[in-house]
Formats: sequence, structure tokens, C-alpha cells
Amino acid sequence: MNKPNLQLSLQSLSLIAGFMVWVLISSLMPIINEEVQLTSGQLSFVTAVPVILGSVLRVPLGFYTNRFGAKNMFILSFIVLLFPVFYLSIADSFFDLILSGLFLGVGGATFSIGVTSLPKYYSKDKHGFVNGIYALGNAGTAITTFGAPVIASSIGWENTVRLYLVLLLVFIVFNFFLGDKNEAKEKVSMVEQLKSVYRNQILWFLSLFYFITFGAFVAFTVYLPNFLVDNYGLTPGDAGLRTAGFIVLATLIRPVGGFLADKLNAHIILMIIFLGISASGVLLSFTPTIELYTVGTLSVAVFAGIGNGTVFKLVPLHFSKQAGVVNGIVAAIGGLGGFFPPIVLSTVFNLTGHYAIGFMALSEFALVSFVIVVYMYYQDRLSLERKIIEGTAEGIMITDKHAIIQDVNPAFTRITGYEEEEAIGKKPSILSSGKHDKSFYEKMWQTIHEQGYWEGEIWNKRKSGEIYVEWLTISQLNNDKGNPQYYVGTMSDISAAKDDI
Repeated sequence: MNKPNLQLSLQSLSLIAGFMVWVLISSLMPIINEEVQLTSGQLSFVTAVPVILGSVLRVPLGFYTNRFGAKNMFILSFIVLLFPVFYLSIADSFFDLILSGLFLGVGGATFSIGVTSLPKYYSKDKHGFVNGIYALGNAGTAITTFGAPVIASSIGWENTVRLYLVLLLVFIVFNFFLGDKNEAKEKVSMVEQLKSVYRNQILWFLSLFYFITFGAFVAFTVYLPNFLVDNYGLTPGDAGLRTAGFIVLATLIRPVGGFLADKLNAHIILMIIFLGISASGVLLSFTPTIELYTVGTLSVAVFAGIGNGTVFKLVPLHFSKQAGVVNGIVAAIGGLGGFFPPIVLSTVFNLTGHYAIGFMALSEFALVSFVIVVYMYYQDRLSLERKIIEGTAEGIMITDKHAIIQDVNPAFTRITGYEEEEAIGKKPSILSSGKHDKSFYEKMWQTIHEQGYWEGEIWNKRKSGEIYVEWLTISQLNNDKGNPQYYVGTMSDISAAKDDI
């Protein structure tokens, strides 16, 4: 493959271009609305609709990037974008804005290209940081949000939109000449990959997390310009500048999330993130002054930005063989997280006259996500403990306080011949060889109760009936009150060593 750092730079710049196009309508809407009169409901729908295709297309774009490479997918995406950009420049009705906005969503879908392609060029310990660098392409939304209204005030919004045709042509050329034609590609069935992951709860947990973090980023990006103008009386230029500040902060801090996830436990980072977003949602729900609203909004930018970088660190860890389609699904649901909040906020305002319920919903969703992350954290620890037990060379048998077998590992099966389902629910006496009398076992259990463990040689019998000698250690595990709860036996077959003596 060709020059990793070159591909990282090219794909990051291409994402900037794609995101610049993606938010054209929301950035220019205060100006467009002066010529194309829309109701508040129509306004919310027009600003949100580019998110639809920008979300849904992330699944196929992520999958086909694995099949055809980032070079071809970026070129195809930018060619397709030429048509809705031109159509937007001649739009003069609600229908025109909806139709052009829908297909501008292709710009947002380009996100899946890089997050699928770039990890191929770097080792796993750099995936979080690399995806964070790539996601700096979110800055494209800030460039358009701040720059497009300024340019439009000089040359008109129609000509401003036409300038983006030049931008797209430039990046088509860049990708044609600099894109990596030798990128590693995989030819697998999308249906088969979807079947292999859709029942995995971790996929949907990660999707929910990104729905909250990236959804909040997109929702604030598309909604803030009009929200600040309508509710705080700011000028379109001032509102655009403040929105750009939100975008820049959330974008620049995203690599920090990836870097932290590379170095620390990603689950703990996400716990902090969702508590922070929840607190920010509570603050925003009280309809604060512009100063407090700024604090709440920028807090969302910080936590959502770090969260965005952290979530995509977890994808290749859990789905290394299906990264393309899983990246697409997670990114798609995250994008949809930006579609619903503007509409919900508008509906809530029309019904109640304020936005409190909408922002409280953000807070509650974040709290739910916090609980799920806690669950994942402990499940991950249990999974690790289970892998340690299963990978141990010594046989392990766990019984409850009544000496009923609760669990065994593969090494136990190898030594004794008893499969897991044959041993669980039985007593360890299934291994008794008959070579030890009652007093032997009484002394053994007396030692366990007095000292907390016993170890020594013992003759046992395999399922086949073969008598063998093993080195056995039994440890007593007590509950918080100091009473026996479980007994753990670890065994090693030492028959061969005995034969050599």
C-alpha cells in the first residue's frame, strides 16, 4: 500500500470537502429563507434532511470501501455531489431545497470511507488516534458554517453554492492522482457480514453511543444558526461564527478522544463523557442566558468530540473482520442522531413554547448510555477473566459451597475426559478413584477451612476409567461476611512425571 501519511492527509482533506458540502443548506438557510419563505416546521425539515442520506449511505460506502478502495469511493462520491450542488444553486422552492438537500447527504456519508480505509495502514495501537485525525475533517462543517454566509453577503447565496462545484472538481483530481490504487481490498458479501454482526449487542451499544455523541454534534451544527438568530436575536453572521466555534472545538478535541482511548480504558472515558453530556443537557433545558447557553453548548462540544473519537476506537477491537460494514452501521446511526433532534426540538417548541423537554431528552439518553457503558465495562472484565480461565493449561473446576460443580475449563476436559455439560451440576466425587479413605478427605477439608486452601497429590479417575495422579490445589473463596461461597480447584496431570521417576 502507498504512503500511509499521504493517504491520511488526502482522506482527511477529502472529508473536509465532503462535510463542507454536506452543511451547505443549514449554513445558508437564514439567507435563503429571505428569498424562499418557509414555515418553522419546513425550516427544521430542510436543515435536517441532508442528514438522512448522509446517514443511510454510510453503510454501503463503508462496505464498498473495503471492496473498491478509498480512492474510487471518494471520486464517485464527489462526482455524484456535483448534481445536487448545482441544483441547489437554482433552487426557488421548498421542494427544490428538500430534493437538493437530500442528495447533499452524500457528503456526510463520505465519513465511512476513511474510517474503513485508514486503519489498514496503521497498527492497532494507533487506530484511535488515526481515526481522530481523520475526523478533523468535521472542520469542513465549520468552514462552511462560518465562511458561506460571509461570502454570500458579497456575491449572493446562489454564486456561493456554485463555488462548491470547483471544490468538488479539485478533489476529484486530487484523489485520481494521489489516491492509493494498491489499497488492500476484500471481496465479501454484505449480506453475510450483516448476518454475522446484527445479533451482536455490542454493535447496537456502540451505535447508541455514537447516536448520542455524533448526533449531538450534527444536531447542534445544523440547528444552532437558526436557533441563535430566532431565540437570542443574533445576526446570521454572529450566529454562524458561534456555531463555527462549536464545530471547531468539537472537531479539534476529537483526536484527543482517540488518543485517550489508545492509552486508557475506553469504557471509563465514555462513562465520563455521558455524565458530562447529561449535565450539559440539564443546563440547556433551563433556557439560560446567552452566556450560560454558551457554556452548556461548548460543554456538549467537548464531551461529544472526545466521545466521537473514543467510540471508533472500539469498533475494530470488537469487529476486526467486519470493520467496514460495522463502521458504516455505527456511523449511519450516529448521523441519524443528528436528524431527529432538530425536528424534535421544533415540535416540542411548537407544542410547549420552549425547548426544555428536548434538551432534557438529550440528558436522559446520555444517562442511559452511561448505564450501558458500566455494564459493558464489567462484562469486558468478566470476558477477560473467562478467557484467562479457558486459556490456562491447568484444569480448573469451580464448585459452590455445597460442592456442586458450577464451571470447568477446557483443560479440565482434556485431563479428565468429562465435557463441560457432563460435569456441571455434578459433585467432584465423579473423579474419585477409590484409592483414598474417608480420613484423607476429612483432613483435606479441615485444612481448607482452617487455612483457606489445600494442595497435594491425589489419585483420581478419568471418565474412561483410567486411574491417574494429579497435583491438586483447592482454594476457598469467601463472601463479604467471611463465609465460604465457592471452591476453586486447579489440577495438573503429573502421571508422566511419576512414571519417569
